[in-house]
Amino acid sequence: MSKPSEPETGAAAEAVPDCPQCHKPMPLCICDSITPIENRIELLILQHPQEQDRALGTARLTALHFKNAVLKIGLSWPSLSKALGRPVADPSRWAVLYLGSAKVADLDTDQDIVAINRKGEVEDHQRGILRDIEGIVLLDGTWSQAKALWWRNAWMLKCQRVILGPAHPSRYGRLRKEPRRDGLATIEAAAMLLSSLEKRPDIAETLHSSFERMLARYRRVQGAMPELAPKPKKKDYRRRKRA
Repeated sequence: MSKPSEPETGAAAEAVPDCPQCHKPMPLCICDSITPIENRIELLILQHPQEQDRALGTARLTALHFKNAVLKIGLSWPSLSKALGRPVADPSRWAVLYLGSAKVADLDTDQDIVAINRKGEVEDHQRGILRDIEGIVLLDGTWSQAKALWWRNAWMLKCQRVILGPAHPSRYGRLRKEPRRDGLATIEAAAMLLSSLEKRPDIAETLHSSFERMLARYRRVQGAMPELAPKPKKKDYRRRKRA
């Protein structure tokens, strides 16, 4: 009798096709339910190249929800205009979401979207600053990956830094643990920012609905298809030591 062939799980993983649009395994694709939203405020999503969570990641899914959105994968770009792929872009009219060590809960404010200065203090004239924002930069990746993107792109210092204080934790729940309660999925951060800045609650409703639909599909297939489970992140001790 011939010896049984080795792991079929690897072959099964290769056999699962990806959607050409969202790049997710087809069992998790919800592209057929997405109608791109006309957004006034532009969206630029910068994804760290090591963020490889195809199953639970939301960067590409978020970009597909907006007509005015750009997704770039990489570590650094010389300017905002280069990241956007166009000749001119004024970073002073853009905001970048970067939490870092800042927390809305530690600041003297009752707002859930807060513009802060380089010292991590609340900016004066919050309403006017947020009203004049023309675009949002979102950093997609783990906490350390977002930090790397922030430090490798000096032009972000010309943008208005904003932080979030969501009323509820991420919908990921136990599927993907966030290091802080105010850590959100990219799609949740986009929903919170654009719906508030454009004063359009329908944006948040649409994105939250899509995210919940994706998570429901993941929960439904994860038992039968363990190959879709995200691989555990390796701790980069070498990078920490150099830092």
